[in-house]
Amino acid sequence: MLTSVQKEILQSLINLYRKSKGKSIKGEEIAELMSRNPGTIRNQMQSLRSLGLVKGVPGPRGGYKPTIEAYHTLNISAIDKEALVPIFKKGKRVGDLSVAKIEFTSIPHPGECEAAIKVVGNIKQLDLGDRIKVGPTPVNKLIVNGMVVGRDDVDNLLLLDTTNIRSIPKKSVIEVASHNLITLKPSMNVKDAATVLSEHKIEGAPIIENEEVVGILTLSDISKAIADGKENLKITELMSKNIITVEKDLMIADAIEVMNKNKIGRLIVVDNDNLPLGIVTRTDLLDKIAGIK
Repeated sequence: MLTSVQKEILQSLINLYRKSKGKSIKGEEIAELMSRNPGTIRNQMQSLRSLGLVKGVPGPRGGYKPTIEAYHTLNISAIDKEALVPIFKKGKRVGDLSVAKIEFTSIPHPGECEAAIKVVGNIKQLDLGDRIKVGPTPVNKLIVNGMVVGRDDVDNLLLLDTTNIRSIPKKSVIEVASHNLITLKPSMNVKDAATVLSEHKIEGAPIIENEEVVGILTLSDISKAIADGKENLKITELMSKNIITVEKDLMIADAIEVMNKNKIGRLIVVDNDNLPLGIVTRTDLLDKIAGIK
């Protein structure tokens, strides 16, 4: 049975090792993270090594690495980058935190159960009362929203009072996309494009030439151009050529991942011949998850 100090040291080692991309961690780094004396860390590391939880790496670049048994002892899966489950606060991902395990105190139902969240990373980035979103999980695409009502710094656990529990629908983007695709012509100027977006109450549209998408123009682009007195500028000089298209069979969860990775709010849905079929926005996807659509 590990002491609370040993658990905290082991958890800190795992957190630092995960960020180091495989490099060994020095005792001084752990001491700094925990605000403890380096000598105390070294003494405890001897005990952890004898238990087979820590491996010592000799040499000037040496230090410590957690063993697989360390992960098992702390009930953490040695998950790879693709399987990490993010935590969000106020719409932004919280540092390098990820979730290793979610356990519900009863049948998952928002407002009637709590969730124990096993976290990998520096849990002190979250405080009691913080409202967070966990997920989506890699298999079931589960998303859990709630308020932090408990925090165990030793075992790296959060206790969450759930307010919303959802699973991303297993549907393709073409089932959510707007098929009445509003497009812009390359010959248009900024003023013309502004009129089109305003009439259709949309925030962006693709520029189509010879049935192919050659660019994207957003309301933000137009606003900046008008503010600079460039309302007569051709939209081909203003449009973004970084076009992100997705195939019609792409699942909603994967589309969200594409948006997050590219930091965009809309995707052009294309057919097998790469011809545009429609457009799907972040709002479309969120509405589908929320059951509005």
